[in-house]
Amino acid sequence: MKMAFSNLTSKAALLYDEWIKSADPRVEGFLLMSSPVPQTIIIGTYIYFVTSLGPKLMENRKPFELRQIMAFYNFGVVALSVYMTYEFLMSGWATGYSFRCDLVDYSRSPTALRMVRTCWLYYFSKFIELLDTIFFVLRKKDGQITFLHVLHHSIMPWTWWFGVKFAAGGLGTFHALLNCVVHIIMYSYYGLCSLGPAYYKYLWWKKHMTSIQLVQFLMVTIHIGQIYFMDDCPYQYPIFIFVIWLYGSMFLILFLHFWYHAYTRGHRPPKTMKNGISKSKDH
Repeated sequence: MKMAFSNLTSKAALLYDEWIKSADPRVEGFLLMSSPVPQTIIIGTYIYFVTSLGPKLMENRKPFELRQIMAFYNFGVVALSVYMTYEFLMSGWATGYSFRCDLVDYSRSPTALRMVRTCWLYYFSKFIELLDTIFFVLRKKDGQITFLHVLHHSIMPWTWWFGVKFAAGGLGTFHALLNCVVHIIMYSYYGLCSLGPAYYKYLWWKKHMTSIQLVQFLMVTIHIGQIYFMDDCPYQYPIFIFVIWLYGSMFLILFLHFWYHAYTRGHRPPKTMKNGISKSKDH
């Protein structure tokens, strides 16, 4: 039994080594990119804290007043999103990509390396955004810590590790570009909210937030789904295309469901999707 287990472990280690060897060498030395284990530990700790430990620690405490910190955080994410949008455009989407069968450029040209750095920065920004939920816990907004919210914030950095490690560029980054644009709008809204009631008069566009997210997921689904109708698109990692399509489709359906109940039937939105953004804050 011990020998069989040892052989199985050795084979698994060899397969892992071979798998890692096929990764993009340009990301060597980037923070968190050596192995998926560190990020898995971080995400696991995050899930445990926001769903169990955090609420228990705050149970008999008053909620923290974090208005100034949250304003700084939200506008900081806006600035980062503006920068990433520009970098995604300059590293491909506005400088040569066709918006159809755009392959990953594995060369070390300045543009290709710029895309690699931008993809890694986008990946790292997903860990920064885990603070969304931490703030919910510290402010005792437990009703906003929904399953979908935690799933979204957990799965994005975990899956993007593989994208950066093996396919930093090409058509698989279109949803990241779109997401950055949407984050500029959304976190501007959150930032103004965190400044207090005096700024609420500038939030007339709140009613359009759900529509913006709906358009985002629709565009992602259509763009990534077109590969299945192309005669020949030799994208290097088709599995990533399927994952992106599945993710975009899932959230498109969820937001269509919300839209139908909130605006077509005129019913009160489901609790986990109230106001489209304020409960789930999925973005």
